[in-house]
Amino acid sequence: MLLGVGVAAVSTAAPLIREADAPALAIAAWRNLFALPVLAAIVLVAHRREVAALDRRQRRLIALSGTFLALHFATWVPSLELTTVASSVTLVCTQPIWSSLIARFRGRAVSRQEWTGVALSVAGAVLLTGIDVTVSARALAGDVLALVGGALAAAYVAVGAEVRKDVANPVYTLGCYGVAGALVGLLAVGSGQAVSGFEGKTWVLLLAMTAGPQLLGHSVFNRVLPSLGSTVVSVAILLEVLGSTLLAWVFFSEVPPAAAVPAAVLLLAGLVVVVTDPSGATEEELDPAL
Repeated sequence: MLLGVGVAAVSTAAPLIREADAPALAIAAWRNLFALPVLAAIVLVAHRREVAALDRRQRRLIALSGTFLALHFATWVPSLELTTVASSVTLVCTQPIWSSLIARFRGRAVSRQEWTGVALSVAGAVLLTGIDVTVSARALAGDVLALVGGALAAAYVAVGAEVRKDVANPVYTLGCYGVAGALVGLLAVGSGQAVSGFEGKTWVLLLAMTAGPQLLGHSVFNRVLPSLGSTVVSVAILLEVLGSTLLAWVFFSEVPPAAAVPAAVLLLAGLVVVVTDPSGATEEELDPAL
């Protein structure tokens, strides 16, 4: 149920971003930073002792997760300006593949059923978004950035799954979003993008992104990581593509492509196949030296 709430919440991100008159990196920074007061209040009320009890490894992993999240935005967002949106979205949707590869690298056996589910979901995302093969140095650079963005998103989820084994979700998300928001904000300023001076409507939309995609979306995904694992969460995140398509149909009268129905079937089938994997794969621990 929580996973469904998270998917529904993150699906509102694209429509909200579309209506916000602000640079993409500024949007990414503010949606992270605006979440901090809410999370800080929760931590102060219920988790103050846990913050004080964090050891050096836990702090490093939280900072690493936030860095991966910031780098995800820093690679995927610029890719949209270099290659087609279809190619960028398709390539960043390889996140579940990277999640399974990371799990395999960490010593966890990845079952044939899990690989099948990942393949079905990625195929559904590709079918829904389409892929535009453009041969040019600029498009190739954008494609590489989008592919790296997918890998970084998988790394962010994998590290988050490790942290969440023994760190409360509000404590983890407070540190992770703080690091990500600060790094993306610095990147936006350093690249000359405006981070303030927006119209009132844009600020309202930024707050809506914080409440929906950030707090009810990504924070809920972080909440279920310990019980579901990084691969299941990464596959579920692909449903955002379908949800955004349906919302665009409702609010912007953008009729979904003919491939939407078979794509939805593939996406949902892939998620079911991964979730029902009888192997019940658990995450291996990261190197304690981190």
